[in-house]
Amino acid sequence: MNLSRSLQWAWTPWTLLFSVLALAIAAVLSWLAWKRSGYRRSILGLELVRLALLATAALLLNGPEWIEEYRPASKPTVVVLWDDSPSMETRDVVAETSGGASGAGGGSGTAAGPPLSRREALAPLTDSAAWQTLDEDADVVVQRIAASGQGTDLSEPLSKVAEAHENLIGVVLASDGDWNAGAPPVGAASRLRARGVPVFAIPVGSTTRLPDLELVSFDVPTFAVQGKSVRIPFTIDSSLPRDYATTVTLRSPGGKAVEKQIRIAAMGRTSEAIVWEPGELGEATLTLEVPSHAEEILSDNNRVTAPISVREEKLRVLIVESYPRWEYRYLRNALSRDPGVEVSCLLFHPGLSRVGGGSIDYIQRFPEGKDELAEYDVVFLGDVGIDDEQLTVEQCSLVKGLVEHQASGLVFLPGWQGRQFSLLETELQDLYPVVLDETQPGGWGSRTPQQFELTESGRRSLLTKLADTHDENVAVWESLPGFQWYAPVRRAKAGTEVLSVHREVSNQYGRLPLLVTRKFGAGKVLFMGTDGAWRWRKGVEDLYHYRFWGQVVRWMAYQRNMAAGESMRLYYSPEQPQVRQTITFNANVMDSSGEPLAAGDVTARVVAPSGAAETIRFHHTGEAWGAFAGRYTAEEPGNHAVTLHCQQTQASLEATLFVQGAPLEQVGKPARPEVLEEITRVTRGKVVALDKVEEVARSLAALPAPPASVRRVQLWSHPAVAGVIIALLGLFWVGRKIVGLV
Repeated sequence: MNLSRSLQWAWTPWTLLFSVLALAIAAVLSWLAWKRSGYRRSILGLELVRLALLATAALLLNGPEWIEEYRPASKPTVVVLWDDSPSMETRDVVAETSGGASGAGGGSGTAAGPPLSRREALAPLTDSAAWQTLDEDADVVVQRIAASGQGTDLSEPLSKVAEAHENLIGVVLASDGDWNAGAPPVGAASRLRARGVPVFAIPVGSTTRLPDLELVSFDVPTFAVQGKSVRIPFTIDSSLPRDYATTVTLRSPGGKAVEKQIRIAAMGRTSEAIVWEPGELGEATLTLEVPSHAEEILSDNNRVTAPISVREEKLRVLIVESYPRWEYRYLRNALSRDPGVEVSCLLFHPGLSRVGGGSIDYIQRFPEGKDELAEYDVVFLGDVGIDDEQLTVEQCSLVKGLVEHQASGLVFLPGWQGRQFSLLETELQDLYPVVLDETQPGGWGSRTPQQFELTESGRRSLLTKLADTHDENVAVWESLPGFQWYAPVRRAKAGTEVLSVHREVSNQYGRLPLLVTRKFGAGKVLFMGTDGAWRWRKGVEDLYHYRFWGQVVRWMAYQRNMAAGESMRLYYSPEQPQVRQTITFNANVMDSSGEPLAAGDVTARVVAPSGAAETIRFHHTGEAWGAFAGRYTAEEPGNHAVTLHCQQTQASLEATLFVQGAPLEQVGKPARPEVLEEITRVTRGKVVALDKVEEVARSLAALPAPPASVRRVQLWSHPAVAGVIIALLGLFWVGRKIVGLV
């Protein structure tokens, strides 16, 4: 390190003239004062101190600065950063017979052989021998940029380079520009510009997407029921220039492959669904494949797998009704004959001496306490209300807590007696998804059958899917036997989803909603505004009627049964989480007596596919129902092992969470040279094509040596100078007292 020191002045003609005149006048006045004193030595010393003070002020008026320059003794440094992230495996760099390799797949030559990967195209630049022409003028340091975690961070390497090399004169950045982690690299570029360090960028890769088909989603549910078909949606993203028809194949271990003919749209996304019937019980892995297209370059993303658990089903359903009307009778029969459903019916029979019926499906009283009611996955409330011989306010409060904290489902099935209005005076009012017309408590009847009409949401919903294809399903709903009574609904509440409306009747709010769903707390609510679904059996027996109510029960109970043990239950939302999406975990914990745990320490340990583990501490959300909740953000796709544990009960529950999606770093995505262009623009550097790397070496060689590090000390504001002035003033004042002038 070479060090040089100098004193510089910031004087102007006016400050210099003023300083000289002030010193001259002061000198004359001091001489006269000394002469009048009879040339006393004490007065001479006092006047010399005065002149020293004035001379110091005159010097400071001309801006003196003490400058120290530090010049490094070693050669300047050039750092070459090359991208080694997974996206550099993309093969889209075309080698040409004239001019080497073209980073954008273009150029003036003709293609020679298959495309190179971006990493292969940059390989010559990663060798120090490629920069030998700079050895005489600078030290060349070659560094690799690796993906950090799931993505590429360009900002951190640029910032570290500026910190690690004081004698830095230039940076070479060879990359596809695909940064997807960390801070924006333009911030680091601004710091390099402040130091006068330009960045020379060498972009590589094609700016247009390669011809490709990608399975971007495969929405497999957490579990399926043995023997019950499952409809699994999937989405294909295509960058091919034209539509084409193909056959997707779904495979499962030990099962028969399922094929489906689809048509994939060009340059867009195609959403379809495939139906699979689970076979053997246990854990299974489903694999969906799309055949490679002749023009497709990448085929690694044409196949996706997802786990699923095949179980035996036993859902518990409670139906509460007053009179045994036809809707109730056929609903009870449909659910009683479903092998996966266990039905309990509570029939009040107003006017009779006792409740219940004549079969084993009937119970004699409403479940007492939270532990008994918590066993039910779905509750149907028919034409019942608050009455001495029917429901109580406390029981309605229990039903609300069951839905809100235990993720159970609630179905409202109003009737012509209008007892549902009394439910609106209880806590169930918050769950009701529609606003009723109080002027018509008995609803509306008609001698001629009325018809449903599906909304756009209803056409997409799994609840209303009575046929396998979209067109067939719409045709089925249009041909269903009509209903002759409907509830006095005015409108649907905000936050609900209307699946079906009255085809003809409307009011100031639009068509009357008849089939409405909503979420409440952890559970779901369904409102069925007619009592004519039993008529759907006409001519087809149980084809549509059984299917509809079976779908309703399973849709409502699905989340509640994601993972269940003897004393714990775990479910999460969304049901098909994506990578980097926040997941809400909900848990229900019971104590040793079967009662909901009032308070406790509940945690979940989540182990990602890479082995990274995170412990989530749950907080209490419903003291009376043993409800706990926590949040987790999945940073990796794939299977995550979840272990739920309660310290008070020492109970544990193991579950599997499958997260969909792909890492941030993906092969086949277009390069982003605009990112590199912005970095060079900020740092006043230059973008150089891959086949013209020698321009980078010439530009670096022409860069001036880095300026010296300068340390400036402004004497007029330095504490030492202030101390000298104070000392002189003190000496001058003491001297005046000594000589008797004060």
